[in-house]
Amino acid sequence: MSDYVDEVLEKIKAKNAGEPEYLQAVDEVLTTIKPALEKHPEYRESAILERITEPERIITFRVTWVDDNGKIQVNRGFRVQFNGLIGPYKGGLRFDKSVNQSIMKFLGFEQIFKNALTGLPIGGAKGGSDFDPKGKSDMEIMRFCQSFMTELQRHIGPDVDVPAGDIGVGAREIGYLYGQYRRIRDRYDGGVITGKGLEYGGSLVRTEATGYGLIYFMREMLKANGGQILEGKTVTISGSGNVAIYACEKAQMLGANVIAMSDSAGCIYDKNGIDLAVVKQIKEIERGRIKEYLKTHPDAEYLERTGEDSPIWNIKTDIALPCATQNEVTLNSAKKLVENGVIAIGEGANMPCVKEATDYFLEHNVLVAPAKAANAGGVATSAIEMSQNSMRYYLSFEQVDNMLDAIMVNIFKSACEACATYGLGTNYVAGANIAAFTKLAKAMIAQGIN
Repeated sequence: MSDYVDEVLEKIKAKNAGEPEYLQAVDEVLTTIKPALEKHPEYRESAILERITEPERIITFRVTWVDDNGKIQVNRGFRVQFNGLIGPYKGGLRFDKSVNQSIMKFLGFEQIFKNALTGLPIGGAKGGSDFDPKGKSDMEIMRFCQSFMTELQRHIGPDVDVPAGDIGVGAREIGYLYGQYRRIRDRYDGGVITGKGLEYGGSLVRTEATGYGLIYFMREMLKANGGQILEGKTVTISGSGNVAIYACEKAQMLGANVIAMSDSAGCIYDKNGIDLAVVKQIKEIERGRIKEYLKTHPDAEYLERTGEDSPIWNIKTDIALPCATQNEVTLNSAKKLVENGVIAIGEGANMPCVKEATDYFLEHNVLVAPAKAANAGGVATSAIEMSQNSMRYYLSFEQVDNMLDAIMVNIFKSACEACATYGLGTNYVAGANIAAFTKLAKAMIAQGIN
C-alpha cells in the first residue's frame, strides 16, 4: 500500500501548497499507518485516506475590535471542523500571532486521532485567531473575545461543535467567550464550551488534565518497558504554561526530580528540583518571564535562548517532556538528548518534535510517548465536563482524576495492542496512529460515502 500512500500524499501536497505544518502532520500519520492499509485493502477501495485528510468545513472570519486607545484593530478568526465521525467537533481555540490556516488544519487533523483514542464520542476540530493576548489589558481581551464569539457562535453548539482553550486561551478568555455566547443566545448551554470556571459549569481536574495525563501515560510506558518507575528519574520540561506546570506537579508527586523548565526566552535549571510554587506565581499570577525564578532561587541557572534550539535540551536528563509548541525539538536537539542518555520523550505539546527528531529517537531506542496519545488528557476531561453539564451534576476531584487515569491507561493499551498486532515493537508513535485510524476508518465505512 506504499503506492497508495505516496499517491495521496502527492495530491495533498499539490492541493495544500504553502501549508507546511499541515503537510507535516499528514505525512507523519500516513507514513506510519501503512501496515494497517496492507491488512485492510477495503480502506483504499473506500478512499479513506482522501476523505480523512480533507476537512469537512473550514470557517474563516474577520474579528474587529477596539483597543484601549480607541483604535480599531482587525484580526482573522478560524474554526476548522475537521471530522465529526464519532461525535460533535471538539478541540481548542488558540490565540497567538503564529496562527494561520496551516496551523489550524494541522491541529484539527491531530485532534481527530487524539479524540478517537480517548474512547469518548467526540470528533476533531480546532480554531483560533492571530490575536496575541500578551501585553493586552483585560478590557482589550474582553472586547476581542466578544467580537470573536459574535461570529463563532453561529457555528457551535453542545451537539455540534464544542471549543475549549489552548495557547493564549485560559480561564479569563474562556469566561469572556462563554459570557458573550450566553448573551447572544439568551440561554445556558454549559456544554457549548469547556474549560469553564468552576462557578459556572467547569470541571475539577480540567486545569491539571493535560499535564497529569501526560505523566499517567509516561508512567504506563515506563512500566511496560522493564518495570521502570518515575521515582528518582530526572525530568526536563519545556514551557511553563498550563501543560508544563501540571506535568511538573504530577511528576513531582510520583517522585521524579524536575530540574528545568522554560519559556520562549530561555530556561531555568535548578539541580535541586524546580520550586513549582514559584513558577506558578510567576506564570499564572504575575504573567512574568521564567527568568524571574532566579530572584527567589539565586543558586539556579538561567540559560538564554539564542537560536533555533532551546538550551533546555542540552541539559542531561532521563526524561524530556516538550510541552511548549510544535516543532520545538529539532534533529540537533534530539542528538544532544540521546548523547546525554535520555531514555524517554513525552510529547505534551502538539507535534513538538520534527519528524527527523522522532525518527532519531526511535532509531536509538528512546521511548516516545506521541502527542496524539500522551496529551489527550485535556480533551478527555473536557468530554467529562460535557457529560457533567448534560447531567447537571458535578463529580469530585478524585472521581474525575480516577477517570482521567483510566482513560490514559486505556490509550496506552490501545497503542500497545496495535504495536503487537502489526509487529511494531515499542514504536508507540505508529501504534497510536494505527489504533486511532482503524477506529475512524471503520466508522467512515459504516456511515457510507459522505
